[in-house]
Amino acid sequence: MKAMLVKSYGPDSVFEAAEVATPEAKAGEVLVKIAASSVNTVDTMIRTMGEALPLSPAAPAILGMDFAGTVEAVGEGVEGYAVGDEVYGCAGGLADLPGTLAEYIAADSKLIAHKPKNLSMAEAAALPLVVITAYEGLKRAGITAGQKVLVHGGSGGVGHVALQLAKHWGADVYATGGGDKQLELIQQLGATPINYKTETVEDYVANHTGGAGFDIVYDSVGGANMANSFEAAALNGHVASTVSMCELDLTTAHFKGLSLHVVFMLIPMLHNFKREEHAAILSDVTTIAEAGGLKPVLDENKFTLDQAGEAHARLESKQGMGKVVVEN
Repeated sequence: MKAMLVKSYGPDSVFEAAEVATPEAKAGEVLVKIAASSVNTVDTMIRTMGEALPLSPAAPAILGMDFAGTVEAVGEGVEGYAVGDEVYGCAGGLADLPGTLAEYIAADSKLIAHKPKNLSMAEAAALPLVVITAYEGLKRAGITAGQKVLVHGGSGGVGHVALQLAKHWGADVYATGGGDKQLELIQQLGATPINYKTETVEDYVANHTGGAGFDIVYDSVGGANMANSFEAAALNGHVASTVSMCELDLTTAHFKGLSLHVVFMLIPMLHNFKREEHAAILSDVTTIAEAGGLKPVLDENKFTLDQAGEAHARLESKQGMGKVVVEN
């Protein structure tokens, strides 16, 4: 099969087209002909940082984690899938799991689900990593109808999905953005936009919660912004973070009695730990999407498998909006 390989890691690393052996569906796996995959920040980090990240596969490597496609073979012991089924998932591109920038993937059936019928292959491929991340954070924070939820980075990959899920579950949703296009998208997706460049945390907490704070703050920005999340959260509130590799002063969190939920959705893939939970989440997401509660936003630029390097560059440029997708 055709695959795009990274033969060495580093800031100047490139993708090279190569012919490699088509994988076989082993016990517990399904062989999927990939129709589309998407690029996530972690993919670009692996390509440029390589062995500095403990989750990077050994080079030469096939990168890419998300995919959507059609089942071509079913391995021993797999139930619920048949040849011809359309599926999606996040199942490769790190550690010893070959990635999705290729024509086929042999995917663990515990990491996939049936694709939403009302989404295209490209739209479905855009979802798995970000939607599992968003779903896990909101559920761990105990989201319920009627809560006030703030999403930092509401136009980003995780953020634009998190705000839709929060809205679907009945929350009153607000989200931060830093430009007209970002704020417009946030509003289109059903949340109240907040311009973090012109409004202080104190201002928008006062304006939207009467000074009480948000029940849940989903922070897809992280780092130094975590201090803003603590400030914006209500007493005994919940903060979910996807970027928490930093040193923080937890004084505010202490005196507010906050709960902090760190979301690292790659754990099941890296450690073969509770992978079936990813399948369950994706199955629920399929139901939500088919009911009209979730639709990913795709970047306006289109890329083919041969243009994997350009797709990575597009995401790294931070000039786009929505998920960058590669179509086979």
